[in-house]
Amino acid sequence: MLDGITVGSYDSETRSYIPRGNTTNEDEEVDLINYGIREHIQPLILRRVSRMFKNKTEGPVVYQMMGLCEASENNKPGQMIIKLGSEGSTTDEICLIDNTITYQGIEKMTALRLEIFKWHFVTLHYPRCTTILRKYLKKRGIQGKRRVKPRVRLIQKANSDSGGFRVSCLATGFYPRHINLTLFRDGQPVSDHEITGGDLLPNGDGTYQMRKSLEISADEHKYTCSATHLSLDNKLDVDFEFDPGEPFKSVILPVLIVLALMLVFGTGAIIYKCRRRQAASSKSDYSATSIMKQHQHIKHNRGPTDE
Repeated sequence: MLDGITVGSYDSETRSYIPRGNTTNEDEEVDLINYGIREHIQPLILRRVSRMFKNKTEGPVVYQMMGLCEASENNKPGQMIIKLGSEGSTTDEICLIDNTITYQGIEKMTALRLEIFKWHFVTLHYPRCTTILRKYLKKRGIQGKRRVKPRVRLIQKANSDSGGFRVSCLATGFYPRHINLTLFRDGQPVSDHEITGGDLLPNGDGTYQMRKSLEISADEHKYTCSATHLSLDNKLDVDFEFDPGEPFKSVILPVLIVLALMLVFGTGAIIYKCRRRQAASSKSDYSATSIMKQHQHIKHNRGPTDE
């Protein structure tokens, strides 16, 4: 990733790096990344996984590795950090800051092994990472400088577990990734211990989203969601007047519509059946009357000799 933009992915089955959003010739970058992942990173991960999880017989094996490096505009050395983790917890962390390298982790390294490790880190990994980074900045730097404004809204939903309500402030579709999202109650910032969420999540189009939520009871307050972002000249505020009846309306209104439709169709069906019965009854009465008239007509026309 380059400044939060995914520029490629590695396929371990084909053992090849696949550029994403490739708009320029990136053969040099692809070759360097391919070599680094195939020859160094993938074997390292496989060795550590086999060693750390050799006694695990059930469930999936989760192992993660994250690396980053920085390049300053004046070409001064920036920092480089590599973190290794398993089952969601960091196991090792190597940092190179101001030409000083530090290591913290579960590995029990001798002084000699640690020095060799540092030498590899400083002379091989760091130069390779910064070389790739500068080439990507030269070819895709414009992508990292774009500014996309966030779409901000406040959402109120009923919480069936607590019987109260949840107010959520959602900002989405923004770039770059840094954003300041704050919830206010009656003009005062809501304390952090009342807020849930706040994680920065990626969208599929290269932008980001963030959501902060607050559990509230059926009281009357004014809530404001305030967003500050590089794409905005001023902060963006979205106000929300809490309505304890709103979730109730949102549930009851569809129910009432369904009941009304059922009543209309039910009444129509009853009227239709009544009319059919009346039509059938009228037809039966008409037939009986016709027979009687015919019988009376025949009896009236009989002569004296017929009796």
